[in-house]
Amino acid sequence: MESFRSDLRGRIYPEPVDHFDRIPDSVLLLVFNNIGDVKALGRCCLVSKRFNSLVPLVDSVIVRVDCVISDDDSSSPSASNAVTSAVTSDKSRHPISSLFRLVFSGLLKPFQSISQFISVSSRHAGASASADDVDGDFDHTFVTHHSPTQVLKNFNEIKFLRIELPSGELGIDDGVLLKWRADFGSTLDNCVILGASSVIHSNNSVRTEDEQCRNGWENENNNDNNVGEGNVETDNGSIPESFYTNGGLKLRVVWTISSLIAASARHYLLQPIIAEHKTLDSLVLTDGDGQGVLCMNREQLEELRVKPLSASLASKRTLVPALNMRLWYAPHLELPNGAVLKGATLVAIRPCEQPPKKEDGNWVAAAFEEPYGTAARMLLKRRTYCLEMNSF
Repeated sequence: MESFRSDLRGRIYPEPVDHFDRIPDSVLLLVFNNIGDVKALGRCCLVSKRFNSLVPLVDSVIVRVDCVISDDDSSSPSASNAVTSAVTSDKSRHPISSLFRLVFSGLLKPFQSISQFISVSSRHAGASASADDVDGDFDHTFVTHHSPTQVLKNFNEIKFLRIELPSGELGIDDGVLLKWRADFGSTLDNCVILGASSVIHSNNSVRTEDEQCRNGWENENNNDNNVGEGNVETDNGSIPESFYTNGGLKLRVVWTISSLIAASARHYLLQPIIAEHKTLDSLVLTDGDGQGVLCMNREQLEELRVKPLSASLASKRTLVPALNMRLWYAPHLELPNGAVLKGATLVAIRPCEQPPKKEDGNWVAAAFEEPYGTAARMLLKRRTYCLEMNSF
């Protein structure tokens, strides 16, 4: 009779079933990879021992840094020694040569490189404290670690890593456009910089597709537009004389050297992460402002492991090699979406030691998302100025 009652009770009140246990590990890993965010994954570890054992196998991780601290390093003499050694135009020589030398010798100020990432996590203290309730080898306090290297030490299979800084390193005035993308191996492979002294957005922000296509065609095929403030200069594709006298050149020198130093400082900080995670196929270090992006693919990552980087003696950053640069400039550039870039400048940079390549411009335009990719393609149709820069 007792056995009958217990059997009847089991039918009426069945034991609860955890349906998560029925999900295959491969499906859970797919979910975790789509989550990506390292803090969210840390919370997933607290759910169960099974989740705790699977999270370290995630291969796609995003680390969002909440706060960055800069060193108070002394000034960098190597940066101020990066004097342009030669400047030529594809079509004619220009006063840019002497001006570029003068600007580099007296303009640059100490550029403080980033020395440490700090992830502020006091709001997660309660969650990390409860980690003691879950057994296992995974270090649950990784949510509150201060360094991305420590944050990532518990992950064993990372292939795709994205680190996001809270903001760009370069303090620029409101309304100024400055974007860069740099690819590194053991040293700089290439860098593209797009800047504008101001951006004017059209009042008619919503326009028909036909209007955008028509305006884009007109912009790309009309090389005789009136440009500049008040349309006082005719745009013939060359840099106007006012560019050298009103501080335009000086400003672009600051953009170029600052972007290169910011990129090399980011690269320097990635060494321990790259050394520890040999499964990496792709690494991207960007910022919340969308100002700069550093990228490394599998070949470049392996190159850094085999051939250690050369560090700058004066600051915590990778030494920038001697460079060949190509510059394009437009006093006034109207984009198909109606936005107008004043003083639009595009700079494509490669190390001098790289063998000459026949440039098709695709890699330059592909460095930026729209509408800035379109801006780069429009600038590439203009006169090209070639420059050289010493290592710094």
